[in-house]
Amino acid sequence: MTELRELAQGGVLLTARAIEAGWGRHRLNRHLCRDGWVPLRRGAWGEPGREVDLGLRLRAVQLGKPHLVASHRSAAALHGIELLNEGERAREGHQKLEFIDVTKKGRPTGLRLHHMSLHAGDVLRGGGGLLHTSAARTVADLLRQGPRDEALVATESALTPRTLPWGPRPALVELREVDYALAAPGIRGSRRALKWLNLANLAAQSPAETVARLRIHEADLHPETGVVLHVPGGRRRYPDFFFRSAGLVVEIEGYRWHGSRQAHRADMARFNELIRCPGVRYVLRYGAAHVFWRPQEMIAEIRRTLAASPSA
Repeated sequence: MTELRELAQGGVLLTARAIEAGWGRHRLNRHLCRDGWVPLRRGAWGEPGREVDLGLRLRAVQLGKPHLVASHRSAAALHGIELLNEGERAREGHQKLEFIDVTKKGRPTGLRLHHMSLHAGDVLRGGGGLLHTSAARTVADLLRQGPRDEALVATESALTPRTLPWGPRPALVELREVDYALAAPGIRGSRRALKWLNLANLAAQSPAETVARLRIHEADLHPETGVVLHVPGGRRRYPDFFFRSAGLVVEIEGYRWHGSRQAHRADMARFNELIRCPGVRYVLRYGAAHVFWRPQEMIAEIRRTLAASPSA
């Protein structure tokens, strides 16, 4: 009789596959429990010793329903695309797995299904044979679905290099590729998504920075982004936001969003150098907590500083 590990596919064993190979249900259950197989969902088990990560859970679904393609937030996590509030919303035990169902018929419980079309080049095959949407299609779907802030956080994350907890990650997609994915016929929401795509800023380096820019613009304040400032001695610095006439730099910081404590310390050194740049009078610094939960305080302080500058 075939060993259970040999019957597993990409670390996932389907009960139905084992029974087809000659395993009796009672004997199968005894071996699964004794050997440390991990229940992933009804009729699917994770191989002993394997980490039960998002990819394994997605494969457990897809092996039983091969017409489903991992998409939206699930595909974003596979690509390493940052999501808004992912620490709270993407805990694997609480996050519904997302798929596109091209048959437009299935309604499996515990999943989030999107009934929509897929076009040529939209689907990639990853590790273990897992089918998921490409980075461009993933971003396009998040833009179509919204809400706006979450869609733009994901879009700017995919469009720019990022430092993630496991290391640096290059840009995943170009603006024209997302634009092309949104132009595909037969999918709702593309018109609004194109408007939101026009708000994307390639200078953004973190989810907090994306949201801060949106809050600042909503307050009818319009700083420059992507500016190059020069420290005496020749070093260059790139402030997050620069109100040139007031000489005000606004920086968004926090090691939680910049990848590591080492990156956080580098940010502190950068802030100290910014105040030495010609034309800079003030530097305001805000962490993710201010941006996400107390943005009104951030905006009020920026307004006060602008009003106190000599240019006012």
